[in-house]
Amino acid sequence: MSARDQIRMSEAELDAFLHGQRTLICATIGRDGAPHVIPLWYVVRDGDLWSWTYAASQKVRNLERDPRATLVVEAGESYDELRGVMLKTEAEIERDPDFVAALGLALYERYIEGPALPASVLASIAKQAPKRVAIRFVEYGRSSWDHRKLAVAP
Repeated sequence: MSARDQIRMSEAELDAFLHGQRTLICATIGRDGAPHVIPLWYVVRDGDLWSWTYAASQKVRNLERDPRATLVVEAGESYDELRGVMLKTEAEIERDPDFVAALGLALYERYIEGPALPASVLASIAKQAPKRVAIRFVEYGRSSWDHRKLAVAP
């Protein structure tokens, strides 16, 4: 088995990894062809990564021109603990304010600890939704790695 095959994550490992991490790095293609790279919060729904952002943002303008995006989610500090995934995706933009608000709520529920979201956060989500879009990243290719699998046996 090649080292590449040895470090590849299984479907179950990848699912657990994506549910356990907090930020993805999203690269889109700018008007001049240069990469535009930004971090985003995300949720996993039916195997797809979803995020939200302001409709007037550069990343949305880029995705409207060219829906391709490459995502990276990674963890680890030293080489022997590096793990992650790079996903080649095609982005689908959802503009319905009710859908966007529901996704915003799901994001905040994932990232804000506590028994219930404060009323101020709920009001903020509702206020922001008309100015935002939801982005579904539909995967068409991937590369994953988990260097912890390379541990040398004693």
